[in-house]
Amino acid sequence: MIPDARIAFLNNCHIRKGRYVLYWMQQSQRARFNHALEYAIHRANELSLPLVVCFGLTAHFPNAQKRHYRFMIEGLSETKKALNARGIAFVIRIGNPDDVALELSREAAITITDRGYLRIQKAWRARAASNMECPLVQVESDAIVPVEEASPKEEYSAGTFRPKILRRLEEFLLPLAVRMPKKESLGMKIFSEKLDDVETLMDKANIGGDDGVTRFKGGTANALTRLHEFTARQLPYIPDWRNDPSRECVSLLSPYLHFGQISPLEIAMEIRVHPSEGADIFLEELIVRRELAINFVYYNQHYDSYECLPQWARRTLEEHCDDPREYVYTLEELENARTHDPYWNAAQREMLKTGYMHGYMRMYWGKKIIEWSPLPREAFARALYLNNKYQLDGRDPNSFAGICWCFGKHDRAWPARPIFGKVRYMNAQGLQRKFDIEAYVKKIEAMK
Repeated sequence: MIPDARIAFLNNCHIRKGRYVLYWMQQSQRARFNHALEYAIHRANELSLPLVVCFGLTAHFPNAQKRHYRFMIEGLSETKKALNARGIAFVIRIGNPDDVALELSREAAITITDRGYLRIQKAWRARAASNMECPLVQVESDAIVPVEEASPKEEYSAGTFRPKILRRLEEFLLPLAVRMPKKESLGMKIFSEKLDDVETLMDKANIGGDDGVTRFKGGTANALTRLHEFTARQLPYIPDWRNDPSRECVSLLSPYLHFGQISPLEIAMEIRVHPSEGADIFLEELIVRRELAINFVYYNQHYDSYECLPQWARRTLEEHCDDPREYVYTLEELENARTHDPYWNAAQREMLKTGYMHGYMRMYWGKKIIEWSPLPREAFARALYLNNKYQLDGRDPNSFAGICWCFGKHDRAWPARPIFGKVRYMNAQGLQRKFDIEAYVKKIEAMK
């Protein structure tokens, strides 16, 4: 059974006669460990109707580039095959996601959707709910503990959030039963774009922007491969090596989590089979830190602007606005990795080339943007722009929270210093002291 706390009715419409039950897939782009999908199959079987799954492909998601769409469409192609194997039709159409859902809901008895936490995702669901003539039911599938169940308000830090979410964790860290539909929908005549050629679909949708990432390939199968390799080879070394970018003792799962190609529940259940200090550290990041980020973007409507920062952080940064800066770079210089700092340049090039930056280097990267920008507000805008444009996991709650952390969010005040005030500071000497940073630079330089 799916816990009631995962399920929310978004309008007051009644179930009606229809050709099918519709699952409007948007955030949870997978056929495994998907509460919304399993709930939709359950409702379809109750009503003796086939299930149709739809996805709206918009070229206008804020800051999304060709590299993001390529990764996402690769995953959707795999999801289509997995759904078809269960007798479920998958319909992808070009357009605003809420428009696609509304159009296909006209023949639906009831529509199910998954949950997104960003402003645009909430707006899609709200508009669809207010215009749909059948029930729209939202099923949370991309947080282990439903966001309101973890906390009813925005939390100050991991320290305030941790005990709240851990108290509820065992209620929701449960296996998910796989259901089979009683009626197939594969033979239904419903128009869908083809998913067998990524380039053709992107051209048809008029998707442009930056491309060139070759390291990551989208899809649940690739996510599971990374999970299993990480668990077998790297998890034991997490306590010693997780912050060392030259060793890269990380899961590399963040792009797959961002696009909903793997469930955080499935990851957590796999990691818990291997109890260890490394597992505890990883689960802290996956559950406490990741869902603190969801808490942040869900409750704070200014999550993507300078105003979201704590008052103490803004005050101290602004008190030091006029402090002399040894280096000040333009956005173009930063974007093209043209600074005096070889470590920062390597991190920026890693992001440009691969769509990924090691987490520790991303913290250093963000701190230096503060130091090298004329004003803290401009530094915030620059960091967010570069992160969202080039990171495959950009535009994600975790990414918004990570950028904001560089500016004091979810952190505490430190002894005051120039430019940063009481916001935490990082320097190149710290990188040199903690690990072989030159090996990291050489690794990036060797990348094609």
